Amino acid sequence: MIFFLTHINLNAIIYNKMQKDKLLKLSRLRQMLRRLLQNLEGSLEVAFGRSPLMKGNVYEMARKCGKPNCICARGELHRNMVLSWSEGGRTRLLSIPPERLRELREKSEEYLRFRRARARVTEICREILAVLDQIEKLRREEP
Repeated sequence: MIFFLTHINLNAIIYNKMQKDKLLKLSRLRQMLRRLLQNLEGSLEVAFGRSPLMKGNVYEMARKCGKPNCICARGELHRNMVLSWSEGGRTRLLSIPPERLRELREKSEEYLRFRRARARVTEICREILAVLDQIEKLRREEP
């Protein structure tokens, strides 16, 4: 009889410890979920911006024109600023006049910030789903 009571008490102690461990894990997961939601909110700030975006990258291009008597044939290449972007699987180039350089550079940089934030939102959403799966597993009871 004493063995039976000791066995019941031992099971109760083990069950209580398992419950405490489960509650501690749930608490940590909820804290992680709150942090992820804060990160998500911060990453979404870019989406609420109002400045225009321009797909592409602004850079200086140096090239030869192909004329045999031109100075570029002797090594002094023609230089100009271009906007490069992909459209329909092909790279497109647009020469940028000096008066539009700053504007297009800012718009393309804003586009890059937006795309980075979008990628981060995707990562955070995956992490949130993983945490939610863990919370569900810990909270679920068998029927």
